[in-house]
Amino acid sequence: MTISTMVSKRICRTVAMAVAVTFGVTVQAQKLDEALGKLGEEYQPERAYLHFDKGAYSPGETIWFKAYLQAGIFPSDISKNFYVDWTDGTGLVLFHTTTPLLEGTAKGSFDIPSTYKGQVIHVRAYTSWMKNFDTVFFYNKDLRVVQAKDAATAVKKTEVNLQFLPEGGDMIAGLKSRVAFKATDQWGKPVFVKGKITNAAGELVDTFKAVHDGMGTVEIETKAGDSYTATYTGADGQPKTVKLPELKTVGATLSVNGYGARRSFLVERTADAPDNFKTLYIMATLQQQLIYRAKVDLTESAAIGGSMPVGNLPSGLVNITLFDANWVPVAERITFVNNHNYSFKPTIEVVGDTRKRAKSFIDIDVPDTVSANMSISVTDLNAGADTSDNIVSHLLLTSDLRGYIHNPAFYFKNESDSLQKYLDLVMLTSGWRRINWQDIANNKMPDIKYRRDSSYLSFSGKVFGATPIQIREAANINLIMKSRDSSTSLNFLPLRPDGSFSDPSMLFFDTLKVYYQFNKIRDMASRVAVSFSNGLLPVPYRIGDLPPVANLVIFDTSGNARIRLLANEQARLTKLLQTTTLEGVTVRSKAKSPMQILDDKYANGLFKGDGYQFDVMNDVVAQSSFSVFQYLQGRVAGLQINNTGTGGQPSATWRGSNTSFFLDEMPVDAQQLSNIPMADVAYIKVMRPPFFGSFGGGSGGAIAVYTRRGGDVKSEPGKGLDSKEIAGYTKFKQFYSPNYAVADSRHEQPDVRSTLYWNPYVLTDPKTHRISLEFYNSDITKKMRVVIEGMNKEGRLVHFEQIVD
Repeated sequence: MTISTMVSKRICRTVAMAVAVTFGVTVQAQKLDEALGKLGEEYQPERAYLHFDKGAYSPGETIWFKAYLQAGIFPSDISKNFYVDWTDGTGLVLFHTTTPLLEGTAKGSFDIPSTYKGQVIHVRAYTSWMKNFDTVFFYNKDLRVVQAKDAATAVKKTEVNLQFLPEGGDMIAGLKSRVAFKATDQWGKPVFVKGKITNAAGELVDTFKAVHDGMGTVEIETKAGDSYTATYTGADGQPKTVKLPELKTVGATLSVNGYGARRSFLVERTADAPDNFKTLYIMATLQQQLIYRAKVDLTESAAIGGSMPVGNLPSGLVNITLFDANWVPVAERITFVNNHNYSFKPTIEVVGDTRKRAKSFIDIDVPDTVSANMSISVTDLNAGADTSDNIVSHLLLTSDLRGYIHNPAFYFKNESDSLQKYLDLVMLTSGWRRINWQDIANNKMPDIKYRRDSSYLSFSGKVFGATPIQIREAANINLIMKSRDSSTSLNFLPLRPDGSFSDPSMLFFDTLKVYYQFNKIRDMASRVAVSFSNGLLPVPYRIGDLPPVANLVIFDTSGNARIRLLANEQARLTKLLQTTTLEGVTVRSKAKSPMQILDDKYANGLFKGDGYQFDVMNDVVAQSSFSVFQYLQGRVAGLQINNTGTGGQPSATWRGSNTSFFLDEMPVDAQQLSNIPMADVAYIKVMRPPFFGSFGGGSGGAIAVYTRRGGDVKSEPGKGLDSKEIAGYTKFKQFYSPNYAVADSRHEQPDVRSTLYWNPYVLTDPKTHRISLEFYNSDITKKMRVVIEGMNKEGRLVHFEQIVD
């Protein structure tokens, strides 16, 4: 079942209990229903959010991120690849990150160049599927970059931009209109405003005054032939004027009120409205799913009200549209339904110690039957933080709205009615156009130019310039693939009649150098052209005009001095280490353990690093075992091995997910692995989940078996063969978290880290729902900020923040 189908069924179940008010269904309504159902089932958009380790950086630092992706109300299973463009303030791409998605999440990092002079790094994140829709819904964010000396910026005088936005879209002559207003400066930030509204004769109609973040509403009894002007005081102290929208002579208005479990609506038409305004229809949607439809009969009355129950719906934006008798939309209103059912609530205990290099603990308990996926950052409190948006406010609110929303996290601080009223001002003043009703009425679906990448990076290619006979005679293309760490692998791929070849199971990171020749016609490589592809989107050079949020000038200097201090000290230490001559100094380094030597010898790329390691050659128990599975049984906590599975074939699972198997870092099945004699095995490594080297996502970890090798002297692979380079996923970088309980030469240096701990994958499930983590303080941090964000398999979210001092 696809995510969109799951979303549709879940929302429809809640709608059946909540609103189920449908009458007067016409043939056109049925067509809209069918088209809307198709839109929701097959064209569900994705929404992305990135959790960063902190909110401000300095040149030379690493930005760490964890991405969360939703489709509808669930983690997205639409896409398998995630893209991030890191640009300067002009949109020039500095770096492009490509990373695999696992259960709707991804991780990565970006190293800011030490020579970078800009004040912001702009982040744009998306999937291939998201490119089929309006790019305004990509994830966009500016990250502050604090320079050693900030460039002097001339502060311009504030310019006030005042907009008046009638509820429903239009002001209708002779009807009472609620008109929202929004005042911002030239950078899009809210400014306080007050003034008066006068008619064409200069008579006072009403006064207005912002009640929250430059927003408010006025009620205007409109009159045919009249016009309205707002007068307010500008930043220079002089009176300014702005015209309100012109009146429409005929039509209908839609007004929506209420919070909590119900929304009331009022539909009113002009007295002399034509017949198409005497029978109207209301449709409401949530995540492109129909949740309410009603016929509005205004043949006898000019106004009618109704009530829409929403108490059993998922929390989110509800789009309410008013149609005339011909099903042409005439008014639209968005309202936010907050049923406070969007979160899961883990028990989190932080035992912090702010003494120099002291150990602290974070204990997390998720007493739930649903698996959860979280990320944790611990930073110096004064090292810069952006608390204006978080995973809850972004995925529920800002990711569905056009334009800049100021401090969206504010609206989810608590459950008070005042916050709901302020949030409704955001609804009245924001643009939302996910659904194009004209296209829906004509059964026109979005133009899909980018397919759903339901598989991970794929290796493929094609031979050009060869005849069908040559391709048939060559039969195969032989490939020697060499990675940057000098590890090599062999592959033999059959050629299709059109000269194409592929290996969809290949997953690789960084850059591969591919040497190739043809199986039966050795000199054919010099007479044809061969292209290779990784199946990923191309790397952009420039992303064009940045969205308005990316052009905001940052005047907030809180934390700048602290960030600058930490950055300058880190830069000084780095330079000192690079330039100091060690003549006459005895350097003591920790000798590598036998297991580290084994890992260096056998493991490559993603297979390096943390894991359970077994030196099979020097283990008597291993040599007496019948198979790899029998040997590993009971040796790795969390790894469940069944030696008598279906058909007698062994199997392995971790936290309920199937474990991946590799032989000499090539994927194999359980039967192949069980047939390897233990006498041929040199080294076994078991990787904890998630393991990104697995084609299936790695949620069940991986078992890698390495066979014994001969001498270490090898000929240079591919020597004399034609070759090309092909890019894979961006190579993962490991966050360094010192362990001061053990000896390490790095501990002799001053510790001025501003990010004390970063863990992008904290996973829990019903069996392993308690997690205990530990980290060490730096030399200078006196107060810490702990931020935990995450999403469970049902799409519920968590945002936790605590200050430790």
